[in-house]
Amino acid sequence: MSVETITILDGGMGRELLRIGAPFRQPEWSALALLESPGHVREVHDAFLAAGADVITTNSYAVVPFHIGEERFAARGTELADLAGRLGREAVTAAGRPGAKLAGSLPPVFGSYRPDLFRPEEAARLFGPLVAGLAPHVDLWLAETQGSITEARAARRAIGPDDPRPFWVSFTLDDSHPEDVEAGTRPAQVRSGETITAAANAALELGASALLFNCSHAGVMEAAIREANAVFAALPAETRPAIGVYANAFAPHSHDHEPQANAALSDLRHDLDPPAYLAFARRWHDAGASIIGGCCGIGPAYIAALSSALRAPS
Repeated sequence: MSVETITILDGGMGRELLRIGAPFRQPEWSALALLESPGHVREVHDAFLAAGADVITTNSYAVVPFHIGEERFAARGTELADLAGRLGREAVTAAGRPGAKLAGSLPPVFGSYRPDLFRPEEAARLFGPLVAGLAPHVDLWLAETQGSITEARAARRAIGPDDPRPFWVSFTLDDSHPEDVEAGTRPAQVRSGETITAAANAALELGASALLFNCSHAGVMEAAIREANAVFAALPAETRPAIGVYANAFAPHSHDHEPQANAALSDLRHDLDPPAYLAFARRWHDAGASIIGGCCGIGPAYIAALSSALRAPS
């Protein structure tokens, strides 16, 4: 296995805040620490960087009306996004690691896993404060946990055509039958039902420098990587987007029947410890992924395992 080309991402901010005792509740979720205890957010960033992450992501995922309310978002959305950006930038600077970068998180603005709730006519209003607050601080943009191609296009429009920073787009995958996808009897697909081939072509259309898959069961990722890699294989090497993965640690089917997006905390798996996650990561790398990290439930110990095993220490 080549070790030179791996980029290590951080893990899940929200569950790590909960684990270390930060203020945490629904509906505010990870935004509550921004409101009440920003030092805890910085602590999580520091821990992931110390574990070996090359890229950390701003704690802006829950800075949307769904989590903090319309009134608070209107009054403080840009301020909170700016705070998330400053905390991330301070952590990267303090780490003193050449090449460490800060990704600006642009979330699904109407809630996770529910592309059916997306309202394109309102998306610009919600993305605007996030982009304005994060823009002074981030090295790249990450539209993450996107449930449909329409969502991803809206995030890209919100950044604007003149921003020179890299754009990464990450889709969340249908993991209602992870065992079937892993066995090859069911194709990997975006939660909207769109194909991975369509998502890969959309990434090219949007000028993404990386296509990722995140916040889904670890077992559905390899099939998505292979299909995306097949799309990009026809391109000159220098123009191919990188492929990345950061899976969650949710128990299978733990959020299948939620009446609304992010309605409750999903249960975590008990069989996905750092060595088990690393075993998945090796398969993802072998399938063509060069950017690997973790999402919900994947803490610094997992990132340390990835960093030490998948590439030489920096």
